[in-house]
Amino acid sequence: MKAKLCGMKTLAAARAAEEAGAAFVGFIFWPKSHRYIAPSDAAAIASELHCVQTVGVFVDEAPERVNAIAREVGLDVVQLHGHEDAAYARQIERPVIKAYRYSETFDVRAAAAFPAKYILLDSGTAKLPGGTGKQFAWREAAQAVDAVPELKSRLLIAGGVAEDSLAEIEHIFHPFGVDVSGSLETDGEKSITKIQSFMNAVAVVNKSHIEGAAS
Repeated sequence: MKAKLCGMKTLAAARAAEEAGAAFVGFIFWPKSHRYIAPSDAAAIASELHCVQTVGVFVDEAPERVNAIAREVGLDVVQLHGHEDAAYARQIERPVIKAYRYSETFDVRAAAAFPAKYILLDSGTAKLPGGTGKQFAWREAAQAVDAVPELKSRLLIAGGVAEDSLAEIEHIFHPFGVDVSGSLETDGEKSITKIQSFMNAVAVVNKSHIEGAAS
């Protein structure tokens, strides 16, 4: 299980995520988010990182603007968290993570066919496309995903992700990774201690998975 630690606004937090073994760190470029970061500030942080992949999160932004910010920041991946369609995604110059709000209308086959490197399942509302920190119907979603097994290797789970839910997520989904933000914060800011503790928990889950597969 890989980990994407999102909503980075400081170099200290991003470095802590990188040093603790995160596969991705995310920057939010949706202006309505309280985790929004200016592209110039994200670029300054990204320039100091060495082995972690950087992800920019966008919501229904003009593709030209997305590509411009991706170049400015030096993003490795672009996450589309709005109503972007396949034609939109094909205009993006970076590999794509496409986010879906899980609901009864979720079309798993359409998601699997979307031109994205990864598919992210999240909770959300009409006003807040993601980042709610709320768990969605994981078991129902897992049943849907099971119908398209090849999706598992591209699947990221968000919404309600925390240290104490990692083992359940692994058991239910066996996903490529998880996307976490809110549970790493204290008073709305990333906590270095919580980042380190979360990544230690990821390591424990991964070790258990390997040991279980070997037995």
